[in-house]
Amino acid sequence: MSYEVVLEDKHYLRELIESVSLTDSLDQISYEARISLRLPESGLAIAPGQTIRVSGVPFGGKEMVYLLNPGVVWECISSNRGSKSLSLVVYDRTIYLAKSEDEYLFSSGGTASQRLKKYAQDWQIKLASIPDTGKALSKATYRSQPIYNMIVTDLRETVKLGGDAYMPRMTPAGLELFKIGSNKTVWKLEALEGIDQHRTLEGTVTKVKVIGSTDSSKPASPRTGSDKKKADPPSQFLAVETGEVSKFGTLQRIVQDEDVKTPAEAKKLAKSMLTGLQETFTVNGLDINTLRAGDKVELNGLELIVMSISHELGDPGRMSLELGSYDYVKRRYYLNHG
Repeated sequence: MSYEVVLEDKHYLRELIESVSLTDSLDQISYEARISLRLPESGLAIAPGQTIRVSGVPFGGKEMVYLLNPGVVWECISSNRGSKSLSLVVYDRTIYLAKSEDEYLFSSGGTASQRLKKYAQDWQIKLASIPDTGKALSKATYRSQPIYNMIVTDLRETVKLGGDAYMPRMTPAGLELFKIGSNKTVWKLEALEGIDQHRTLEGTVTKVKVIGSTDSSKPASPRTGSDKKKADPPSQFLAVETGEVSKFGTLQRIVQDEDVKTPAEAKKLAKSMLTGLQETFTVNGLDINTLRAGDKVELNGLELIVMSISHELGDPGRMSLELGSYDYVKRRYYLNHG
């Protein structure tokens, strides 16, 4: 078998493996493995909290690489029906960022990269590659909530301000910020078992109006006398952008965002939210076991981003992917939240 599962850096479980699956997506916190094992009558005990890793020979390669490492056994389900078996749920260690809460107060001006370094320092998280996200963020008051939510909120604000889209990834070298679509090896998806294309106007936006933060608008005048009964004036928009109205009709969104304070920022945000026809692809085929959510692939000449992926490891293995364009990914996972 071209796969290996290692417990606590010393127990090699290859001969006990019945099945291994890996799942990853852009709205999933941690890389997840589900492992089914046959257990010997004695001599091996597996419990939640133990370290574990999954390795495999990559598609077209010869030597094993880490597929999920470092991992932690999160859940164990055992059964005994004549023979002992064990099902494990394993996550990479970003799960601790999702399950641990804290509070932070950040002044304006720092970047998502700088804030991530602060979280890592306080929580003694080993860091790998942390590029400069380059956008100065607004003041943030984070009351008791998971650390992971804070990281994602910072990254979404970065995109709203015109920056690149990043996602946190746990690697053997530590936690990194991975720029969506920046993988060095871009796989061309060929010899597939099936491709489903989904096109819809659901989610299409052809006109956007942006209201900025309250401090970017003029203060309201105090009401006196007969003015008290007058209706509030309509909102003052920092930007209005129009897209393919003639083709798809008017599908308008009004966006009020405290992170946007200038007309230039509002114009950039409005343009980024204009969408045409919504198009995604679901692909099934032979497994490329090193592919992750956020990676760029090529399908029939189109450059697309992996939004979700499921690997069924084997010889050969199978995979199922959901794909979308980079612009679609930015809107769906970064611009259309909150």
